[in-house]
Amino acid sequence: MRLRRQKSVISRRVAAASASLVVLASGAAACAGPKDKNDAGGGDGKPRQGGTLTVLNSDPQSDFDPARLYTSGGGNVPSLVFRTLTTRNREDGAEGAKVVPDLAESLGKPSENATVWTYKIKKGLKFEDGSPVTTKDIKYGIERSFAAELSGGAPFLRDWLIGGDKYQGPYKDKKGLKSVETPDDRTIVFRLNKPVGDFDYVATQTSFAPVPKAKDKGTKYEEHPVSTGPYKVVKNSGDGERLQLERNPHWSAATDAERKAYPDRIDVRSGLNSSVINQRLSASQGADAAAVTTDTNLGPAELAKVSGDKKLAAQVGTGHFGYTNYLAFNPKVKPFDDPKVRQAVSYAVDRTSVVNAAGGSSLAEPATTFLPNQKSFGYTKFDHFPAGASGNPKKAKELLKEAGHKDGLTITLTHSNAKNFETGPEIATALQDALKKAGITVKLQGLEDNDYEDKVHDAKDEPGLFLAHWGADWPSGGPFLSPIFDGRQIVNDGYNFNSSFHNDKSVNAEIDAINKLTDHDAAAKRWGALDKKIGAQALNVPLFHPVYKRLYGKDVKNVVISDWTGVLDVSQVAVK
Repeated sequence: MRLRRQKSVISRRVAAASASLVVLASGAAACAGPKDKNDAGGGDGKPRQGGTLTVLNSDPQSDFDPARLYTSGGGNVPSLVFRTLTTRNREDGAEGAKVVPDLAESLGKPSENATVWTYKIKKGLKFEDGSPVTTKDIKYGIERSFAAELSGGAPFLRDWLIGGDKYQGPYKDKKGLKSVETPDDRTIVFRLNKPVGDFDYVATQTSFAPVPKAKDKGTKYEEHPVSTGPYKVVKNSGDGERLQLERNPHWSAATDAERKAYPDRIDVRSGLNSSVINQRLSASQGADAAAVTTDTNLGPAELAKVSGDKKLAAQVGTGHFGYTNYLAFNPKVKPFDDPKVRQAVSYAVDRTSVVNAAGGSSLAEPATTFLPNQKSFGYTKFDHFPAGASGNPKKAKELLKEAGHKDGLTITLTHSNAKNFETGPEIATALQDALKKAGITVKLQGLEDNDYEDKVHDAKDEPGLFLAHWGADWPSGGPFLSPIFDGRQIVNDGYNFNSSFHNDKSVNAEIDAINKLTDHDAAAKRWGALDKKIGAQALNVPLFHPVYKRLYGKDVKNVVISDWTGVLDVSQVAVK
């Protein structure tokens, strides 16, 4: 589930997609598994096998090909069909931010300073047709993701595998990718051009799903991809608007400790209006009583209505994903080249008004750190420019005076016109009002969403001040700090995410040093320390972290929401 924002992927990834995620609002706890396969839901309230789970979504499950999907942790619906070398731990809260083996017997074995990773897959793995899964199938699945006609997936292997930058996929290069080795049918070795201590997290991407070469139909493979998960595709219509899944008879729970696979069928219906989805889930009539959504949040007005109904309130799942909304500076544009001006803006921000503009404290939590406030990212509490709950205009004015702006300052804030409670006019107006108290006049420049995305990521045309957001590819500090603050990732002729054009050799060196660590707890502490170091430069103003509130049908059981995705995990759900 990709939540990092790019031109081609607006969530999701992964956040609005993602998409990551934490509290069990319903109070349901994960259970050991079904006792009676013929009982669709007993009076004891325990999850049982059987029935049909309906998924009601806004965005179609398009490009349902493991090479083209940009997911984290294996995705949500995709993870029902595509198993990968590793996957997310299917537990509530912080435990769910851990990476665990999936097809592999164990997590990868690093060597040569984390530039070589070796995995051994489990015995007895099978495709939906009963044929055995081998590491050659995994290698071929990875090679497909390099084909131009199957673009859209995660770019990491192209950047990190030796020779990946030149490889064009198996349709053009029959020799294959030499940096992915399969010495036998159960062993696979990856040779990287740099140390990657987080490689186990990367191996959760669906590009690591095995694909039998004989069944590959190129761009048409998405119509019926060959399953290794508990469900197989029986119908895919409308480019993913209607996706119907049924049990894969050759999936074995003995090889899969993560997916519960309680329902007999999964019916994914997409392309729906978000208000319609929430209405259907709140009514819970017919099939909708056993329905969930993986991409539609409750808005402020809907949440207020639901919160006043005890019955409906018990059908709300609450989650937190690794995601930060922030105010970005471009120090190349005056007056933001002056650190005192950036500090003044930081002090002037009223986070209470921003949180209210984002939907209120139930849907947003104030942020003073760039890293999300979760342990897996290395969250280290700090506030270099304490503005309190409602801003510190007095301190802001002092700094402006020191910077030579004793009579105040006029600046422009660029934002999207989208009503998204993130980068839209509501947030911009709240900031405009707060900064006015500090003597800073803010002119608002609203752009249509596509124009906004293009402008703020164009190194040559980037504005001096704009609303921005960033989400995690996996729950670690690396994919959060590296793209935004590593000077070697500045892109002058394409989509640039290092908006501050920060290029500090000591920061770059620390990023490299942490990337060598395979001890995730040790790495997290250093990511947190690095966040604190960078934060002192006032290169951005963290505003808030979103909170996901999503309804589910009254007959849905076993709700599990982890800090990896922040949303209900469909692989754990049972229905009456």
